This record gives sequence, structure tokens and C-alpha cells, in this order.
Amino acid sequence: MRPRELTLRGLILGALITTVFTAANVYLGLKVGLTFASSIPAAVISMAILSAVKDSSILENNIVQTVASAAGTLSAIIFVLPGLVIVGWWTGFPFWQSFLICVSGGVLGVLFTIPLRRALVTTSDLPYPEGVAAAEVLKVGSGVRGETRDDAGANREGLIAVVLGSVASAGFAIIAATRLLHAELAGFFRLGGAASSGYSFAWSLALLGAGHLVGLSVGMAMLTGLIIAWGISVPILTSMQPAPEGVELAAHTLGIWRTQVRFIGAGAIGVAAIYTLG
Repeated sequence: MRPRELTLRGLILGALITTVFTAANVYLGLKVGLTFASSIPAAVISMAILSAVKDSSILENNIVQTVASAAGTLSAIIFVLPGLVIVGWWTGFPFWQSFLICVSGGVLGVLFTIPLRRALVTTSDLPYPEGVAAAEVLKVGSGVRGETRDDAGANREGLIAVVLGSVASAGFAIIAATRLLHAELAGFFRLGGAASSGYSFAWSLALLGAGHLVGLSVGMAMLTGLIIAWGISVPILTSMQPAPEGVELAAHTLGIWRTQVRFIGAGAIGVAAIYTLG
């Protein structure tokens, strides 16, 4: 009997995982400007849950992780709609207009997938590391590669880790909200003369998890950008533009960062995007 692939329970499970991961991606994206891929965590959760069903298969788990992988794509809208507010075209987020924009983008994405599949997937030599990793996770969890499949144990360890991590993160957020612990520490200081800079440290288990998912290279890139911004650009620009009389140090330093330094970062992103196309 051929294993079942497209099932109602798989679609429902994928939709539920997508909802949760999209919310998490939107939160992290708006807070720190990055999102995480959801295919591999979704594959682990899917195998852990569907292992309780006798007729589940690697094909059904693949459908679940494929549906859930849309979470990263859906959350990308946070980098577009807030931009309309920042540039002044929008003053809020009208529901139906935002909804239609998201629907149009989704439909166009599906339509473009059809002609681009041959060029970017079938005849391409792109490595697709996330897709390959998700496939290996599914193979191991389903025993395709010869590993022993333990429905009551190994496949559920990933789900237990996800649940424990969620509980720990929620518990820390509650403790921070009650002011028993300080979740953030920020300050501004002078570097001699008119130059100034600042620092901001935030302790969050969600950020630790996101850092683990994006990897060391992305983390080092973000650290490099932070050093360039607050260790070089902000001190230089504040020394060239001293704070006027009556303006607080924090307000002046943040103003320089918001109106000048951030655009340097945006320009770097634009140049990098154009460079990668070549």
C-alpha cells in the first residue's frame, strides 16, 4: 500500500505550526530585524506528533514541513508594510488593504514558482542547505537511512525540547514583566569632547534561540554591523555635529543614529543585494 502523503491532518498540523512560527517570526523580525527558517523545527515537531499515528509516513511529514516553511515567507511582510509607514505613505495599517497586499504577494509567489522551478531547482547547482538538512532530518526520523525508529522516544525528544524551551522563554518573559529581573540595560556616554555613543543589552531566551538557528556567521555579521554603527559611525557623526544647548545626550545620540547611521546600514543591504545578483 502506497504511503499517504496529502492528508487533512497533515494540512491542519502544518497550518497550526505555520501560525505559531509566523507569530514568532513577526515578533523577532520587528524586535531585532531577523527571522528564522521554520522547515527543520517543523519537521521535528511533525515527526514527534505524527509518530503516534500508525499510518504516518515520511511523505506526510514532508507535507507538514512544506506547509510550515511558509512561516518564514509570510513573516517577510514585516519588512515591507512598516516601510510604508516610515516613508510616510501610510499612517497606519488598514486591514483590508494589508490583507489584499499579502494575498496578491502569495498568489504571485505561487505563480512565479511554476516557471522558475526548472531554472532554480531542476537544472540548478544551488546547494539549498536548509532543504537538504530538512530532508536529512525527515530521513533519520522515519528510519529511511537505517536508524532505529523509536516512536515513543527519539522522535519526541525534539518536541519535548521545543515545549521546554517555550515554557522557559514564557516564564522569563513573565518574570521580566513583573520587574523581578531587568530584561534590558541601556545607557549613553561621552567619548571625549562632543563625541558620544551608547549601549543596549537585552536578555531574551527567544533571541538565544534565534541566534542558534541563524548560526555563527550571521551572528558575527550582526556584531560587525553593531561595532561599525555604535563604535565608529555614531562617535564620528556626533563629534562632527555636537548636541545643541538643552538637548540631552541620549536624545542627540539616538537622533544621529536614527536619521543618519541607519541609512548607512540600509545602503549596505541594498548594495549587498545588488552584488549578489551578479
